[in-house]
Amino acid sequence: MLSPGDIYALAAGFFWSFSVILMRISGFSIPPLPLTFFKSFIAILGFAVVFLFVGGPVWPHYDGMTWVRLVVSAVLGISIADTMFVAALNRLGASLQAIADCIYAPSVAFVGFLMFGEGLTAWEMIGGALVVSGVFVGMVKTKEIKEPRDLILGTLLAAGAHIIMAVGILMVRDVIQEGSLVWIAGFRFLVATAALALFAIARGEGKTLALAFQRRDTWKYTIPMALLGPFLATLFWIAGFKYLTAGRAAIYNQMSTVFIILLAWLILKERMTARKTMGVALAIAGAVLVGMAG
Repeated sequence: MLSPGDIYALAAGFFWSFSVILMRISGFSIPPLPLTFFKSFIAILGFAVVFLFVGGPVWPHYDGMTWVRLVVSAVLGISIADTMFVAALNRLGASLQAIADCIYAPSVAFVGFLMFGEGLTAWEMIGGALVVSGVFVGMVKTKEIKEPRDLILGTLLAAGAHIIMAVGILMVRDVIQEGSLVWIAGFRFLVATAALALFAIARGEGKTLALAFQRRDTWKYTIPMALLGPFLATLFWIAGFKYLTAGRAAIYNQMSTVFIILLAWLILKERMTARKTMGVALAIAGAVLVGMAG
């Protein structure tokens, strides 16, 4: 029987998969930076509404280093990693992005090893090797790839996003286990959104941040995308890490790969080739081994 933590982690993958499809559609007309800013802003509103109902301290009593970790976690895991993810999605398409996403589970295990000394078992190393091989097999140029270099750059961006995301969430795992999920998630998005704004202003691109707000014709995609992914999926994702081991949460999250590929085929009409299928099978098998070992 599935525990509440198992259900939370599965729900994160389910909601995230629908958000990715909408993100792919939105990305046809809105660049990564303003799209990330928009979805982060909408997520903040969602967390604020929920916080009004669940209650809790508005300003928890953390020590200075904990505040620093929360801020760094937000900038790494959302400002940087989310923008890289959208950039990769624009280059790869949803189904290839889903294959690249299989790097997520071994990334969590590897970062856990580096940051906390959590041992890597033989099964975890074998699983990680299967994931990498699956990504190499599955990442083939398709009609969604506009330029040959986009395949390499998109894969590197996706891999980097998941490694950075893993660092961002695991560096505050102890805070998550003890604190309010809604408050922590909302605070991280608030910091990340402010960081994105400062970055855009420093580059002289402050006006571009309003693009997704101005494009009302895209709201039917961008608003549901923000509510399903940055808001709901993030809330369940953090809950999974609160109640499960990192490896077990990661493998349930990884089910988003299957959901995304099916939705990309059904909604976006992305072709499912034999090589893609083989890559997915290898990558998911590796992710399962990593998760079970964790």
